[in-house]
Amino acid sequence: MEKQIYIAEDDANIRALEKAFLEKSGYKVSTFENGDALYEAFKEKPADLIILDIMMPGTDGLSLCATLRLESSVPIIIVSAKGSDMERVTGITMGCDDYLAKPFSPIELVARVQAIFRRMEMMSTKKEDTDQNILLCDDLKIDIARREVLKDEQSIDLTVSEFNLLVYLIKNKERAVSRDELLSKLWDFGHNEIDTRATDDTMKRLRKKLSDANSSVKIETVRGFGFRIG
Repeated sequence: MEKQIYIAEDDANIRALEKAFLEKSGYKVSTFENGDALYEAFKEKPADLIILDIMMPGTDGLSLCATLRLESSVPIIIVSAKGSDMERVTGITMGCDDYLAKPFSPIELVARVQAIFRRMEMMSTKKEDTDQNILLCDDLKIDIARREVLKDEQSIDLTVSEFNLLVYLIKNKERAVSRDELLSKLWDFGHNEIDTRATDDTMKRLRKKLSDANSSVKIETVRGFGFRIG
C-alpha cells in the first residue's frame, strides 16, 4: 500500500522540493503551510509519517510533535535551520524519530524516510510465522507484525523508536545490551554524548509508559554500559 506522508513547511520552495522528491520515490504526499493545518488534516485522516519544520507561523514544530505524541505513535521527522546538538536532543526528547538540519539534500530526506519505514519492516516477521510474530515477556504480549504491545489486552501506545527499543531488548533479554549497540542497530546514530542522551530520553519515555500501564516488565540500567530486561 502506498505510504501517506504529511509535510508542514512554511517555505513554499522547500515544501515543493520535498514533495517532488518523495513522490518520485513512490510516496503519497500532502503539504501544509503550517503545523496547525497539518494537525487538522491528521485528525481527519492520519498519515503514515509526518515531516515538521520547527519555525512556522502558529504552532511550532516541536510543540506539535509533543501534541501528536499524546495522541499517536506516527513516525515524525523534524527538519530545522536550528541544527545544534541540543536542538536535536530536544527533538528526540519531544518524541520525534529523526532530526534533519537545514540545509539538507532532498535525497537525504528521502533516505531518512526510507530508513524509518525499513526499520519498521525489519522489526516485523512474515505473517505466516505466527510463533515468531508474538513475543511474551512477563505481563506483556507483543505482536510484531501488527506492531502492538498489550498488557492485560489493553494496548500500550509506543512510538516507532520506543517499540523497536522494547522489542530489541526483549529479543536479547538473556544479556545486557550496550548503548553503542542500540545506537547502531536501532537509530544509525553515532557514539557520542549527544546521541547517547537521545537514546536515554527514548528509554525514559518507554519506562514511563510501561510504568503507567502497571507492567511488571522492568528495564534495568547497567551502569557505564547499557540496559537489560530485569
